[in-house]
Amino acid sequence: MPIAPDTKDWTWVLERPCAECGFDSASVPPDEVAALIHTAADRWAEILRRPPAALRQRARDDRWSPLEYACHVRDVFALFDRRLGLMVAEDDPTFANWDQDATAVEERYNEQDPVAVAAELAAAAAALAASFDAVRGAAWDRRGSRSDGATFTVASFSRYLVHDPLHHLYDVGSELAPDRP
Repeated sequence: MPIAPDTKDWTWVLERPCAECGFDSASVPPDEVAALIHTAADRWAEILRRPPAALRQRARDDRWSPLEYACHVRDVFALFDRRLGLMVAEDDPTFANWDQDATAVEERYNEQDPVAVAAELAAAAAALAASFDAVRGAAWDRRGSRSDGATFTVASFSRYLVHDPLHHLYDVGSELAPDRP
């Protein structure tokens, strides 16, 4: 059963700590984002070792299951890697819209194989972390925009991204939720 789409503009996490999970993305130096991506992927791998029935269960009607969140995180890593590539290669690209809620339904997130999702999430995280590790000097200042007009530098884009997988650990009640201020 689909949940109501999240219509919040989460770009505010660049300005202040998240009131829900407590993560302060503004305090993260961009050159530490790759390491945080690896940490998040490791934490998601732990979650995906839970029994499949537990992974598919929603704790609340308005939240995804741990498996659905893991699929979302996998897809966010892949999407952000493509967008980062555009920001580095093109001058001020505009990103195509991505409807995460429609993707969750269309891709049947809650029916996917947790073992496959774990492997795909790890691969997507490794690729994205490598892409951020390759950013040097003035490339951190290159710009890109979402289709809704939100603009980012590579540095702010990196901090915006890292909140997502860590916040979703909080959403699934993980004992491995972010411990960074």
